[in-house]
Amino acid sequence: MSKEINKDPEILKIGKTSIKRGKRVNLSLEVASLYDHTPLSIPIEVIRGKVGGPTLFISAAVHGDELNGVEIIRRILKRKELTHIKGTLILVPVVNIFGFNNKSRYLPDRRDLNRSFPGTSGGSLASRMAKLFMKEVIDKCTHGIDLHTGAIHRTNLPQIRACLEDEKTRELAESFGVPVIIDSKLRDGSLREAARTKKVTTLLFEGGEALRFNESVIRSGIKGCFSVMEKIGMIKKPASKKPKLQKNVFIANSSYWIRSPHSGTVHFNKMIGDRVKNGDLLASVSNTFGRESIDIHAKEDGILVGLSVLPLVNQGDALFHLATFKNSTKVKKALELYGEDE
Repeated sequence: MSKEINKDPEILKIGKTSIKRGKRVNLSLEVASLYDHTPLSIPIEVIRGKVGGPTLFISAAVHGDELNGVEIIRRILKRKELTHIKGTLILVPVVNIFGFNNKSRYLPDRRDLNRSFPGTSGGSLASRMAKLFMKEVIDKCTHGIDLHTGAIHRTNLPQIRACLEDEKTRELAESFGVPVIIDSKLRDGSLREAARTKKVTTLLFEGGEALRFNESVIRSGIKGCFSVMEKIGMIKKPASKKPKLQKNVFIANSSYWIRSPHSGTVHFNKMIGDRVKNGDLLASVSNTFGRESIDIHAKEDGILVGLSVLPLVNQGDALFHLATFKNSTKVKKALELYGEDE
């Protein structure tokens, strides 16, 4: 029988560093070395309140080319609210340090770190990194937020993905404040799945595209992270001079990718965040002479939450990620209101 971990100890130890309550510490968690034996480490900042409370991790760049989360954490670290927190905040701006330095989604062994959890100490580089991150960060937390963007050449509408059959996860997802939540089943090997087995309530935030900063997405992520901190009692709600607009949150019934029927050049008629109706023209794909054009139509009502940004496509390439809702008109109105009070 495994020993239960105290997730709010007087002295928290990560790697070789011990952090007392009331302290703020920047540390490096060594994971491996480069060919020339230069050590490579995961950068971590730990902020501990004087009073006990929840332990929240916020991680980014599990996929090394997904940069919005790196900037979200950088800006969070500068906020004055962190000087009076309850509990412990663990901020990890770059998990996949190899991929980050190479502007790559993957590790040098071409493995996806987010399909390698919980990892093993004697496995591949990805598996060893996953094991280390589980032991030194995830195991010591009560809650978590993992920040992502779309994959290379794709962009995502700001959204939360979570397994909503768990009531605590649903409440946390709704507190984040983005209008769109996708009920996303857990994937084998993902950080989110591994965290759940440790009873760590975890959200995945998606927004923007790889290798780019998107300002509106970054602001959404910062705001959402602080909303979660308020929800779990880590920080106090700020006194507001004017009441905030009540913003609705909508949970997608389902979502799927619409793929290109053949190869060629794609011309988009709809963009990210657009509401579409069954039969709407989404895009057309033609050859380089503009002939043999094939139109792509929506087969259901919904909101476009993901989009390819590459105009060259092969047959079968994913073009649009469509989320369906009971009332997509209301979702579109919520999206138009979103961000107005930022």
